[in-house]
Amino acid sequence: MEGVMTSRSGVLESLRAEGVKSISPDCSKITVGMATCGIAQGARGIFAAIEEEVAASKLDIAVESTACIGFCQVEPIVEVYLPGKSRTLYQQMTPDKSRELVAATARGEVKKEWALCTVEGTAEGIPAMKEIPFYKKQLKVVTRNCGFISPRSIAEYIARDGYLALSKALGMKSDEVIDEMSHSGLRGRGGAGFPTGKKWSFARNAPGDQKYVICNGDEGDPGAYMDRAVMEGDPFAVLEGLTIAAYAIGSSQGFLYTREEYPLAREMMDNAIESAKKYGLLGKNILGSGFDFDVRITKGAGSFVCGEETALIASIEGKLPNPLPRPPYPAISGLFGKPTVINNVETLATVPQIIRNGADWFSSMGTESTKGTKIFSLVGKINNNGLVEVPMGISLREIVFDIGGGIPKGRKFKAVQSGGPSGGLIPEECLDTPVDYEHLEALGAIMGSGGMIVADDKTCMVDMTKFFFDFLNYESCGKCAPCREGIRQAHDILEDICSGEGKEEDLETLGELAHTVKDFSLCALGGTAPNSLLTTLRYFKDEYYAHIKDKRCPAGVCKKLITYHVDPEKCSGCRVCIKVCPQGAISGELKKVHLIDQEKCIKCGACLEACKLDAIIVE
Repeated sequence: MEGVMTSRSGVLESLRAEGVKSISPDCSKITVGMATCGIAQGARGIFAAIEEEVAASKLDIAVESTACIGFCQVEPIVEVYLPGKSRTLYQQMTPDKSRELVAATARGEVKKEWALCTVEGTAEGIPAMKEIPFYKKQLKVVTRNCGFISPRSIAEYIARDGYLALSKALGMKSDEVIDEMSHSGLRGRGGAGFPTGKKWSFARNAPGDQKYVICNGDEGDPGAYMDRAVMEGDPFAVLEGLTIAAYAIGSSQGFLYTREEYPLAREMMDNAIESAKKYGLLGKNILGSGFDFDVRITKGAGSFVCGEETALIASIEGKLPNPLPRPPYPAISGLFGKPTVINNVETLATVPQIIRNGADWFSSMGTESTKGTKIFSLVGKINNNGLVEVPMGISLREIVFDIGGGIPKGRKFKAVQSGGPSGGLIPEECLDTPVDYEHLEALGAIMGSGGMIVADDKTCMVDMTKFFFDFLNYESCGKCAPCREGIRQAHDILEDICSGEGKEEDLETLGELAHTVKDFSLCALGGTAPNSLLTTLRYFKDEYYAHIKDKRCPAGVCKKLITYHVDPEKCSGCRVCIKVCPQGAISGELKKVHLIDQEKCIKCGACLEACKLDAIIVE
């Protein structure tokens, strides 16, 4: 213990001082959000414009990059730090606006007209972050550093109490660390919700001369990017959590499994590993404790089934990623036949917070069965797209309407899917349901890794279910017949229904297929695949009947069941629809009612999107 404390004071404290100065320097500082979401919206050009302007004017302004602060809807985001004043976030920035911002920063001025909020404190005419609806009901635990520090700087991470948890854990017995995790009530955030402390205990007590820990960063749900954002924004937290897990179970080797499609996340994790090694926080004799641990990064090729533990293990071993029957579970016999703990990114990033602040602190948040917070990616037909971290037990309504800002263009909410392609579609009457594992399961949905896709009244539930079954059919490894054949057959029937060729007896067949796939598939991909189908049959059966009996798609989505017409009462003859039609299917003179040639119309919807007068009718 004495060696650990001496090492901590020698390494951590010097880095802490460096990090504090970096976060709040003596000069002004401009920070650009350079996570994947920011880059996609043009953050690289903004960063370059700021650097050029600062250099050209020879200004004493520090320029830095950070990651995603969660509010992806208003990217690109730039933060300005003026010594002695509140930090200010600016939204939807451009290179030209950024150059003006540099000049204002040099004068010590705040551009109120572009400001989103202040990070802490108050400023006249600018709301504080916690006053903004998007952030008001959030509780940042795992994402506390994301967007607030440089993810490349171990010093800035330590300045925010990073590695205090590892230092504390190394002064504890491994069983005491596991007991703390068990007492906290943390459940795995990768989907299954298995108690983290119990999993660690199994591996700790399993016989074996070598044990492994694996960070599962293979986030494959369409629309989900929680783990990517954490790896990009706070990679040292993930690494610290993985190191604590290794110490707890007696492992000297860890693996980080990430997707090939996550280059920036891998870059941040690579940098974190090298920085931790440089300062003795990874490798031999960590913090003078005698504990040795190293981490290797392994890339996957984007196979959805690799999110399943045994398939992921097979992939690391260089085999085809096919799931295996369980038991034995990986905690007993996993990677190379050795006891192995697999936790996902969010779970591991939570661990340092629990060890540092205590199990009672963590268990005070959330519900009786589901403690702490959860990160969700809120996407789809929602005004405020982004990453949200909320206390367990918050209602779906609060997430969608209070944080998410409701549905764009005044449209009506229809459903929210929780749990990605394997999740269920939850209707409006269930919006007041608390978000935890048990309540979502009772609705026929799952927590999953945290993807939430919102649908409005222009979304066809049959078509949406078909989309997910198409995805799952493609991603199934094909090893077991219930999953391989059942998902394919269900998809084919859904395709018939969307094409107006469905029969009433198809609904009974779909129900039987869904239960067969759910009950007899080898792994969780098949076990959860039918959720979207079962919930739409449960909550939106009238839409199936409309497709089958009336040969009509109520949402106006399924192309073979709809036609496009021009409303003569609303058409002004502006010719906008003629210009955007790729088939030349629309004709008409200026200021006269236009017509759509049904033989040429491919129902692409371009005219519908372009018309500002709502003169295009879908029937």
